[in-house]
Amino acid sequence: MKKQQGFSLIELLIVVAIIGALTAIAIPAYESYTKKSDATAGVATLKSLLTNIDLYTQNNEFPANSDANWTSIGGAKDMTALGTLALAQISSEGDNPEVTGGTITLTFNENTSLDTKRVQYQKSTSGWKCVHDTGVKDLKSCTLGSPL
Repeated sequence: MKKQQGFSLIELLIVVAIIGALTAIAIPAYESYTKKSDATAGVATLKSLLTNIDLYTQNNEFPANSDANWTSIGGAKDMTALGTLALAQISSEGDNPEVTGGTITLTFNENTSLDTKRVQYQKSTSGWKCVHDTGVKDLKSCTLGSPL
């Protein structure tokens, strides 16, 4: 009698099916992981500038989105590979509008899993509030919503 060698076709098909099932589970989990990682990195990038903006606003109004102001707060519009940073002033309404606060926003670029999504810190008299439209759930200290 001849000794059997190798795998049968059925055994190989079962292995291929198992690998396919594992891949179907792993790919969405990995995509979710990369989105949360990018969003968390974006929040950390913005958070690192909040104290500098607070120090700047003690003697000035909220900084506008100019290169000189970015230098004053120790940052730059393109300081991260995640995307582009922007500053915006919020003014009161009326005949004599005054700057009452502002926002610092990170708009993610196409090199991330969050292309064109945003994370934003909003400064008002009550402090800083973080808002994002990334779709990531459970992003610490940041609520899901629409940035200004």
